[in-house]
Amino acid sequence: MCSHGGGRSPLVPSSTQQKMPDSSVWVLAPALTLALVLALVLALPSTGEQHLEEAERIMSTTPVIDGHNDLPWQLLWKFNNQLRLPAANLTLLNDTHTNIPKLRQGHVGGQMVVEEMNRLGMMVDLAHVSVDTMKVVLNISKAPVIFSHSSAYSLCQHRRNVPDDVLQLVASTGSLVMVNFYNAYVTCSDKATLSDVADHMDHVKKVAGAQAVGFGGDYDGVPGVPAGLEDVSKYPALVAELLARNWTEREVKGALAENLLRVFSRVEEVKRSLQGTAAHETPIAFEELQGPCRTRYGYPNGAGTARRPPAALALPLALALLLSVLS
Repeated sequence: MCSHGGGRSPLVPSSTQQKMPDSSVWVLAPALTLALVLALVLALPSTGEQHLEEAERIMSTTPVIDGHNDLPWQLLWKFNNQLRLPAANLTLLNDTHTNIPKLRQGHVGGQMVVEEMNRLGMMVDLAHVSVDTMKVVLNISKAPVIFSHSSAYSLCQHRRNVPDDVLQLVASTGSLVMVNFYNAYVTCSDKATLSDVADHMDHVKKVAGAQAVGFGGDYDGVPGVPAGLEDVSKYPALVAELLARNWTEREVKGALAENLLRVFSRVEEVKRSLQGTAAHETPIAFEELQGPCRTRYGYPNGAGTARRPPAALALPLALALLLSVLS
């Protein structure tokens, strides 16, 4: 007969009852271990978060110097440069890629005839020239030059980008390519991602060296920027991506600012070395400027070399000259 009292049930051998606690421990051990591992994983920052924190640390002492930002154009377009208007407050301005809070969040520190430019200490920017002009200037300039907002032609075959053979000249002259973020120059399409921009920076680094890489966002000057780089506050995310791709801190600081500062220093050195050189003051004939590379700015239709004044102005000019002599 079965006993339903307070004693042990005869249906369960005593040896089995003694083993049940051990068995329960073995069943619970994997679950406890898994819970502990999950707790540790959740407590530790992810690799992406670690890279972002490292990016913030690096950029706190080496803020990015962006080769090209078109905020001034936006201010002209929106407010006709009337910067005292309440809507033009750069702290409150929100419908642009750039404002003061975004600049702070993004750790942004700055925005930006060959022989004569060398003599004057002017930095040469090749961002909007043909490949032939790139090669000519890189071969004749005594100082390094920059591409303030251009990307790698091998990754996106756009005429605004820099081919590999030119990147080799960039390397040999100590020059700089500041990678553009405009979707059309990054992927040759309407859409791009932060990773695509990092690909361009990797490519310039591979061909020309890490000392040839810079940031040239082109914010507020283009209609489409990559996902993950929506405005100037997102620079740390790009730095984090470079760190994830095994860029060293030294290489990252170079791309952020130090490569451009090196070019600036070299431009100044060349200027000092040419202080005794006479200026190139021979004017370029207007006819020589007629061509596909001539800018339309500053040259009204019909402009040309100096002409004689119309007859109607001859007498007033002569009188003015006479009065100046007699006075």
